Amino acid sequence: MSPTSPRVPLSVLDLAPRSQGMTPREAIEESTLLAQEAEALGYRRFWMAEHHGSDTFMSSATALLLGHMAQHTSHIRLGSGGVMLPNHSSLMVAEYYGTLATLYGDRFDLGLGRAPGTDPMTAAALARTSGQLHDFAAEVTALHDYLGMPRAGARVRAIPGEGTRVPLWVLGSSTGGAQVAAALGLPFSFASHFAPDQLREALLVYRSRFNADAGTAQVERPTVMAGVNVLVAPTQAEADRLFTTAQLMAIRIRSGQPAPLDPPVDDLAAVVPEQLLGLAQAHQAVRAVGTPESVVSALEGFVQDHQLDELIVTTYTYDPVLRRRSYQLLAQAWGL
Repeated sequence: MSPTSPRVPLSVLDLAPRSQGMTPREAIEESTLLAQEAEALGYRRFWMAEHHGSDTFMSSATALLLGHMAQHTSHIRLGSGGVMLPNHSSLMVAEYYGTLATLYGDRFDLGLGRAPGTDPMTAAALARTSGQLHDFAAEVTALHDYLGMPRAGARVRAIPGEGTRVPLWVLGSSTGGAQVAAALGLPFSFASHFAPDQLREALLVYRSRFNADAGTAQVERPTVMAGVNVLVAPTQAEADRLFTTAQLMAIRIRSGQPAPLDPPVDDLAAVVPEQLLGLAQAHQAVRAVGTPESVVSALEGFVQDHQLDELIVTTYTYDPVLRRRSYQLLAQAWGL
């Protein structure tokens, strides 16, 4: 990307994280403040991800939270990043998001994933479909139909929902989601912020197989957004220290010990066993942590390397005020 090239849009991914000592309500209130801040700063979207059974994230009832965010913002696009379709009836998802679009207008994106967004036992309690590629593609196609124009003779309808044409995105962390997004002609958002290993392969699959002529197609060309872990602070030293909260979160999740966010530490190796340190590195390999200038440089390189159309960034800090500060510094440096 040349210095004169326009930078791609930035969006925010949030899971209503809860820090130690914080109530669930306080966590949601902090996410509401973040949505308002993101809107004021010029971020394109504020997406919330469905996650269940964790003391870390308060975003299990994603559609309800997005309705709450819509009440407290005026124009920023809101969306699911994503709805985990194996947990839901496609008809009910169409009704929920069709109702949101009916109440608040064309402000919503419906990002769709096929992972359960939780541990195996909770997934079993939630599960409706297998999450296999053919089931997932069929559910996405059904959603497209429910939210499209009324169909003559249809016996099952999403009301409210039909005619709202809520835009669909396919989410993925492997080549499976890329295949579905390509076959259906839908935009693709890759979860490189927590699963970076198959990013290049997935984008190659998506772009090479993209079908703009599919009956479900909503974009004319392959359209890609990718996730990045970001933390911006006035100095590199402060950014590195604050980022230890996100590293501890990743280690807890990967080792099956989720908990509210920990305070930052001076030396991660002093509080984490050596065999677990690699978990955070692998989980968060796609990251930009540092001063505004260094983070912008890293993000520009990531965009150019993968020819991205948009970035969606996620930030975790123990102090939510510093989370908002990170987004403020990034917005200013990016030129939003």
